[in-house]
Amino acid sequence: MRVAIAEDLVLLRQSIARLLTQNGMEVVAETGDAAGLIDAVVAHRPDLVIADVRMPPTFTDEGAKAALLLRDRFPAIAVVMLSHIVEPALAMRLAADRPARFGYLLKDRVLDLDDFVAVVRRVAAGGTAVDRQVIDHYLVGSGLSPREREVLGLLAQGLSNLAIARSLVVSERTVDSHLASIFVKIGLPQDADHNRRVRAALLWLRGTGASTDVPPGGGNLPSQA
Repeated sequence: MRVAIAEDLVLLRQSIARLLTQNGMEVVAETGDAAGLIDAVVAHRPDLVIADVRMPPTFTDEGAKAALLLRDRFPAIAVVMLSHIVEPALAMRLAADRPARFGYLLKDRVLDLDDFVAVVRRVAAGGTAVDRQVIDHYLVGSGLSPREREVLGLLAQGLSNLAIARSLVVSERTVDSHLASIFVKIGLPQDADHNRRVRAALLWLRGTGASTDVPPGGGNLPSQA
C-alpha cells in the first residue's frame, strides 16, 4: 500500500510515517500543508491519504477541503482524516455519498498503534471508520435504545458483527437482532441488492433517514457484514 501523509506537526507526521513503514506500507510523500498534499497525490497517486483536517495557513478546514477535492478527482483513493476536535459536520461533508474508503479519527483517542494500523488497512480495503465520539454527538434522542446506540457506535468504528458481539459479551445473534431493529428505525427495509450497513452510514452522515427519529448526523461502516 502506498500512502501520502499531510500533517503540519513534523514530529507527528514522521511518527506516522515510521509506524506505517514498519508495518509494510510505503510512504510516498510527506507534507505539512494542503497544497502540498494535492501536489503529492497528483505526482505519486497513492492508494491512501492521511491528512489533518486543519492545516496552514488558516488552520480551519484546509485539509478537509483538500480531501474533498481529491475524493472527487480520484474516486478510488482512500482517505483517513485526523482531527483534534469533534467536527460532525465536517465528517458528514467528507463522507457524503461515499462512506467507503473513508476514516475520521480524533488524534487524542488513538490510544493503540496496532488499532490505528488496522483502521488504515480497513479503510484502504474499502471500509469506513468514524470515531465513536463523532457518532455519539448525534445519537442522543435518536429513538434508538441505549444498547442500539452502543451497537451503532461500535459499527461506526468498523467492527464486524462478531467483533461487536465479543466487545459487548453477547451472542452474534443478539447483535443481528439489534442491527435489524436499528435498520427498521432508520427506515432501511430488507434488501438483498444493497448493503444496508453502508446505506445506514449514508443516512446517518447525511441526516436524510426516512424515519423522523433519525437525527441529523451519522455513523459509518465497512462494506463487510
